[in-house]
Amino acid sequence: MLRASRPQDMEEIVEIWLLASLQAHDFVDASCWWQAQEELRTRYLDHARIWVFEERGELLGFMALVDDFLAALFVRPDRQGRGVGHALLQEAKQQGGELHTRVFVENEPAVRFYRRHGFTVGDEVSDPLTGHPQYQMHFIPSRS
Repeated sequence: MLRASRPQDMEEIVEIWLLASLQAHDFVDASCWWQAQEELRTRYLDHARIWVFEERGELLGFMALVDDFLAALFVRPDRQGRGVGHALLQEAKQQGGELHTRVFVENEPAVRFYRRHGFTVGDEVSDPLTGHPQYQMHFIPSRS
C-alpha cells in the first residue's frame, strides 16, 4: 500500500536509505553513508513530501519529492525487483509536471530503471558529498 509518510516512519525510512545506499553505491566508502544520515533528515526529509510503500506493517521503500526534484527513491535491498520502486515512481509522476533527479553514473541499474520509466540523461555533475559523477536525469510528461 502506498501512503504519505508519518513522523513515526522516519527511523525506518532512514534505515531503508542506509541499507539501499550501501548496496547500490558500493563504489563509495561506506563511512560516507553512515555519516550522511543526519544530513539526510535535515536537508531532504524535513523539507520533502514523502510517500512510503507499506506491506503488512513493514515499510519496503520510500520516495521524497522537493518541488519537482525527486530527492530520494529507495527500496529495501531484499525487496527490490517486486514493483515497489515502480509504484513509488508512478506516484511521483502523478504529482504532475516535470521531474528531475540525480543518479550516480556508476549505479547502472538505477540509470536503467529511470530510463525505462521515461527519464532522459542530461548533464554529468560531481556529487558534492562523494565527488563521484552523477547524471542529472529528467522526466517531461507527454502532452496529450
